[in-house]
Amino acid sequence: MRSRHLRLEPAGHLDSGLPLKTAGIIGGIGPESTIDYYRLIISSYRDRTRDGGYPPILINNIDLKRLVDLITDGALAAVSDFLLGELRRLAQAGADFGLLAANTPHIVFDDLRRRSPLPLLSRRPATLHGPWG
Repeated sequence: MRSRHLRLEPAGHLDSGLPLKTAGIIGGIGPESTIDYYRLIISSYRDRTRDGGYPPILINNIDLKRLVDLITDGALAAVSDFLLGELRRLAQAGADFGLLAANTPHIVFDDLRRRSPLPLLSRRPATLHGPWG
């Protein structure tokens, strides 16, 4: 994901004194994409705040082989259940919202969005609007 259109909009204003929301990334699906998200979020945050800090980010590096096997078998309900379990782990760890750092899992995105304990960002809206807000 090398989008230069991603704008990060934190909860409230950066200077409001409100704590930033914690991003929860389902990663490991495409390690390069996970790294791109991580770098872009940090870079955008630092460009906006210039305080030397970093935004809170949790990364859940999931089992790619398991995901690929489920997709290859056409078991989309199981794909959704697997990813939902990983989103629950991010929620339990303190994430305020989640995103999937790859395109392929978006085949079950609508189901995940309905069932997730976290608000989810799709790559397309995140590219247009940004993950904080």
